[in-house]
Amino acid sequence: MNASQIAVAQATPDDVFSDDIVVPAADGYPLAATLFLPRGKKRHAVLINSATAVPRKVYRSFAGYLARRGAAVLTYDYRGTGESRPMAATGLNKPKSLSGFKATMADWAALDTTAAVSWMRYRYSDLPLAYVGHSFGGQALGLLANNTEIPRALLIASQAAYWKLMASPERYRVVAFMNGIGLPLARTLGYVPAWAGLGMDLPKGVFEQWRSWVMRERYLLDDTTLAARENFAKFKGKLRAFSVTDDTWATRPAVELLCSAFTATTPEIVSIRPADAGVAKIGHFGFFRSDHRDALWRGAAEWLEAEG
Repeated sequence: MNASQIAVAQATPDDVFSDDIVVPAADGYPLAATLFLPRGKKRHAVLINSATAVPRKVYRSFAGYLARRGAAVLTYDYRGTGESRPMAATGLNKPKSLSGFKATMADWAALDTTAAVSWMRYRYSDLPLAYVGHSFGGQALGLLANNTEIPRALLIASQAAYWKLMASPERYRVVAFMNGIGLPLARTLGYVPAWAGLGMDLPKGVFEQWRSWVMRERYLLDDTTLAARENFAKFKGKLRAFSVTDDTWATRPAVELLCSAFTATTPEIVSIRPADAGVAKIGHFGFFRSDHRDALWRGAAEWLEAEG
């Protein structure tokens, strides 16, 4: 099951207020976002950070669930993805081609996620802030200059995605796609189109940097041009990482490798088996299915709400 199939069309419950807004990135770029608020008292704040090529609407049900429990929750799309991509000047609300659009994964962290953390920290300065990172969203935590403002972070299927740490035969499919399909398309078209198999268009710079990390033995941790790696060692908050046992991308060794970079805290890695949720499979995206509300979401929410 891919991200686009996961409960994206469910309505927000009546006891939760949601509003589509714009959050300015650190350089002023407009990021499409959705703010979820409980009808009652707000007790804490949560920022949900997306996986690569996954629109924020995938997290809508989970965000609504957290809001019903008293959280102010923000989801957003990284620049060049979802509703944060540039629009054509036609008046028809049609997305503009990403050919020539400048963005990298490092930009997503430094400009977009950093700004989203600051926005939540400023708007809800009287509430504790929790960070949820799915896949790349968890990787981004270690790259943020302001990750010291986050007291608690939950990583879901977040990993150092070196291809040899992926399960076989998925690792070979990934290498074939990255090198044989994605890279030629990026260089020919100026972006990687959704029809190539990613689910949404990706900016050329994003894909090229992602591919370069996937081919490195320690993923982004081996990228000597990435000065923001030093921020991994600055995060001192509570850190829990969910490792899903049937996830072919974020295998346990890949999750452990990413967590090893957070040297100023002691990450807690929790394995989740499909049987724990009474299902046959969960994979890289399945945690966010709404039918896991009782089996998986409740425990995650309780941990995010904890103090100290």
